[in-house]
Formats: sequence, C-alpha cells, structure tokens
Amino acid sequence: MSNLTPEIEGFTVISRIGVGARTTIYLATDLATKQQVALKRIVMESPEDTRVFEQIETEYKISRNFDHPYLRKCHKLIKKRKKLRTNEVLLSMEMFHGTSLEDGPSLSLGDVLLVFRMIATALNAMHQKGYVHCDIKPNNILFGRDGTIKIIDFGQSCKIGAIKSRIQGTPDYIAPEQVRREHLSHRTDIFNLGATMYWALTGKNVPTLIPKKNEFGMPEARKECKTPREIYRKIPKEVSELVMECVQDKPSDRPENMSEISARLDVLIREIFANKLMNNDK
Repeated sequence: MSNLTPEIEGFTVISRIGVGARTTIYLATDLATKQQVALKRIVMESPEDTRVFEQIETEYKISRNFDHPYLRKCHKLIKKRKKLRTNEVLLSMEMFHGTSLEDGPSLSLGDVLLVFRMIATALNAMHQKGYVHCDIKPNNILFGRDGTIKIIDFGQSCKIGAIKSRIQGTPDYIAPEQVRREHLSHRTDIFNLGATMYWALTGKNVPTLIPKKNEFGMPEARKECKTPREIYRKIPKEVSELVMECVQDKPSDRPENMSEISARLDVLIREIFANKLMNNDK
C-alpha cells in the first residue's frame, strides 16, 4: 500500500486505511472541527461510478437518522463539481479503531454470541426508525479492541417495504427476497445476520439463491445447507437452531424481530458463561 496521501481541501490526510469498490478511505483531521475522521473518497473515472456516488449519498442520508453507539455516524457529504457535473464525492465519517470480523482475531463461542447480540441490538434500532441495512456481512462489522462493534456501510440501506430496481447484496449473505426483488423488511436483515453468524461459527457460507460458479465459470446447483451443529458437534443445539431459523427462505419462517433474537442470545450467553464458570471451579 502506498504511503502517498492526497491533498484534500478542508482536511489533513494522515494515512490511507482502506480501499473499497472504487473508493479509498483515509484517516484525516477535519480542519473545521479538529476532529479525526474516516474520509471516504471517490473520483469519477467512468459512467459506472455514478452508482457508487448514489450509494455514498444514500449512506449519508440514511445514517443521519440514527444515533446509536453501534451504528457508524456520518458527519459531512461534500460534492465537488467540474464542468457542470459532480466529479468527486467525499464522505466524512466517525472514526472507529477496529478490524472487520473477517480480518479480526478468532473468538470463543461466547464472544461470538456477544458480538451478534450487539449487532442485533443495533439493527433493531435501525428497524425502529423504519430502515433496513440490506448488507450485513463480516466486512461491514468492525470489532474494536475494547470488545465493542460498529456496523458500517449503509450504501444499500433503504426504507422497510422498499422494492429495489436491481439485485443488490453480497452473494454469500444475500436473502432470497433480495434476489427475487421483492419487498424488503426487517426479516431481510435477519437472514443477512443469520448467514453472517453461520460463517462466524463454521467458516463456511450458507447456500443462497445466487449460485457459486465452478472452475469453468458455470453456475453450480444450490447445495443443501448443513446445520452449524452438523459441521461442528461442539456448537450447542440451541445456537445451531437459532442460526437455521434466521436463514429460512420464507421471511415469515424467520424469527419475529431482532428483539426476539437478542432475547434468545441472552439466554444462550448466560448458559455458556455459567458453564464456563462451573468448569473453572472444578
């Protein structure tokens, strides 16, 4: 990764901390507020970049509706124009020192459930405001050194009940209704959450309606989804059942809401840590 940093008006860029689809994220200081921020930047290079511009604007607008410790805040959206069109967009965001679940350290079963308890709490706050995230996956969950989490990237988020004009989502975590372009609801996030929890527990992905391709680039038939407990016998039956309920094809077959998931995780967390204490006392 190059150490070169661009000069951006209104900010002192300290370092580059990440790259995404056509975007670069910098650690920077906002000269107006003296605040350290994560600064997402995209410069128009092709007509296809218009979609990325739209997603960044969506991220800013939707994130402004929340004030929750586990949901990343966005501070400013800056559009720069040249020759009567926007050719650069900057999004100033809350800085959070952590790594994604995908790149983070291995966690115990109890810690995994604690993390997903926090995620469910944050998503419930979104749902209470009438929005669905639509892209929960390991890369969009940051895990901090202090054990807290931050959900990021609201670029695909929308109002509950929306129908999208095109398929949006990450293939390994996408809900059936996202692929079929049906109404999206809080249960869409429940599927994404369950698929992410499945990966965190097993290291494998739930088969979704977007087929994987073989070595010749041909789509493979959708495989049967083994339960987490079938993959690892040490995973408690109740944990495995909760995950499998979350990834049911029909939204109505999934848990009622994130509050139900949080309550069930609370019970499982207490049992796991109580058993751990009993074993330590022996």
